Amino acid sequence: MPVSPDMIIIGNNVFTGTDDHPISAAILIKENKITNIIDKAKINDYISEDTQLLDFGNNLIMPGFHDFHIHLLLGSMLTNSVQLQDATSAMEAANLVKQFALENPDLPIIIGSGWDNNAWVDSKVVDKRYLDEAVSDRPVILYQAEFHSVWVNSIMLEVAGINNQTPNPEFGEVVKNENGEPTGLLLEHAVGLVTKAMPMDLNRKEQLLEQFLQEAAQYGVTAVHDLLRLPEMSTEEATIYADFEKKGKLTARIHFVAPLNGDISEAKRLRDEHHTDMVQFTGFKQFIDGVITSYTAYLDEPYTNRPETSGGTVFPEDLIKKWTIEADMENFCVRFHCVGDKAVKLALDTFEEAQQQNGTRDSRHAIEHIEMIQQDDIPRFGELGVLASIQPEHINGSSYEVFQDLIGEERMKLYMLQKTLQDAGATLVYGSDYPVVGLNPLSAIYRAVTRLDDADVCWNGAEKVTLANALRAYTLGSAYGAFREQELGTLEVGKLADLIVLDRDLFNVPPEEIKTAKVIFTMVDGQVVYENSIV
Repeated sequence: MPVSPDMIIIGNNVFTGTDDHPISAAILIKENKITNIIDKAKINDYISEDTQLLDFGNNLIMPGFHDFHIHLLLGSMLTNSVQLQDATSAMEAANLVKQFALENPDLPIIIGSGWDNNAWVDSKVVDKRYLDEAVSDRPVILYQAEFHSVWVNSIMLEVAGINNQTPNPEFGEVVKNENGEPTGLLLEHAVGLVTKAMPMDLNRKEQLLEQFLQEAAQYGVTAVHDLLRLPEMSTEEATIYADFEKKGKLTARIHFVAPLNGDISEAKRLRDEHHTDMVQFTGFKQFIDGVITSYTAYLDEPYTNRPETSGGTVFPEDLIKKWTIEADMENFCVRFHCVGDKAVKLALDTFEEAQQQNGTRDSRHAIEHIEMIQQDDIPRFGELGVLASIQPEHINGSSYEVFQDLIGEERMKLYMLQKTLQDAGATLVYGSDYPVVGLNPLSAIYRAVTRLDDADVCWNGAEKVTLANALRAYTLGSAYGAFREQELGTLEVGKLADLIVLDRDLFNVPPEEIKTAKVIFTMVDGQVVYENSIV
C-alpha cells in the first residue's frame, strides 16, 4: 500500500493550472508537498485512520495566488487610515480627514490615501490650508491615488523640517506658492522628506507584518513580492521576515528586492542570506519614471492636456544602463517601474544592451505597469524574454475620461495592454500594487477578463484575457518570475502544497460574480492558515 498522505483534498472543480478547465480530482498532501493527484474514486487505496479528508464539493480548488507586486509594510500601515477615493474636491477630502480624526483621537498621526485631484472639480487646488482647518493638533499625510505624491498639513511640514528654504530633491518637487512657501504638496522623491520623519520601531513593523499575513491568508495570497516602502526602498524588513520564518509565524512566502543603485555587494549579501522556501531575495527594482496623473511618466510625445512636458527619467539614462548591465553580469534580475511609453522603450533598450554585452541568459528581467507602449516595442518582450508585470486593477484607479484628457484618445488604444502582449509572446505576470489598490486578487481577475471599471466603462475590450490565463498570470506567471515554476504556481505532483478554495466555481458563474467570490480555505506549505466555511 502507498504511503498514506496527511491530508486528502477532494473536489469536483480542481483548477490545476496545467489545463484550461477544472477537473474532478483528489489532491494528496504529505507534509508540505503534493504527493499525488488521483481520481476521487481511488482515495480508499491511500487513506488511513490518520489521514484528514476534506471534501469541497463544487467549490473551486486552485493554486494559491502569488502577488508579484506589493509594498508590504506601507500597505499594512494604511489599513487603519482615511480613504479619499470618492472625494471630488479638496474641501470634501479635508472633511473626510476631519471626520476620521475626530473618530480616532488616539492616533498620533492621520494617514490617508486615494485622493486624485485630476478627478476633482478644481484639479489644481491641493493646499495645506484645507488640512490645517481639518486637523490642527496632529500631523496629516495623505498619499495620492498612485502614491507618487503626498498632501500634508503644516504640522507635518514642521515635523519634517520642510520650509521655504528646502531645495527640491532630484526627480522631486516641494511645491511652493508665489511667495515661496510650501503648499503641502510633495511630488515624487520629495515624498521621502516626510516619510523619513515617520520612523517605525521593530515592534510596530512586526505588528504590521502580522496584520498583513492575516489579510493575505483571507484573500488566498500564499506568496508575494515585496517591492518595499516608497520611496526609501529599504531592505531592513528582510530580517523581520526571516525571524518570522524561524518562529513559524510566516504564513505567506515573501520574495523581496533591493533598490538598483550600483551597490552590487549588498545584493550579494542578501542573496546569500535569504534563500529559503519562505523568504527569498530576488534581485533589483528601480523607477525609470513616475506616473501619468502627476505628469512624471516618461512619454515619447507630450501630454495631451499639458503639451509643454513629456515627463522624464528618475535617473540619467546612461546610469540606468550602467547599473543594469552590472547587475545582469552578476546574474541578478532587474525590475523597472515604467508607466510611459518612452520609459518602456528605455527599459527594453537597456535589457537588450545587457544581453549584447553579457550574453543571452534566462534572466527574466521584468517591466512593471506598462501603462503605455509604442507598437514597435510590443514584440520585444517575447524576443528579449522580458516579463510583462501588470496590475489589472489599475484600470479602476481613475476614470477613463481623466486618462483620455491626459494622453489623448489615440494613445488610449494602447493603454494597459495585456492580451496583445501575451499574443506577441510576452509572459504575463499579475500583481496588485497594494496598497495603491486592495490586496484581493479576485478583483484584478475580474478586471482582466472583463476590462470593466466600477462605472462599467470598458477599457479596450479587445484586451480581455480568458479566465484560465488570468488565473495563471496570478499563480504560475509569478512563480515563473521568481524562478520557482518547478515548485509553485500549479497543482502538480512534487510541488509545494500552496492551494486555496473559493466559495464558487469561477468557471461556471457570470463574470460579475468573480469580484464577489470569497476564499474559504488557504493552505501554505501544507499548513492550513485560513478557514471560513461561513460566507
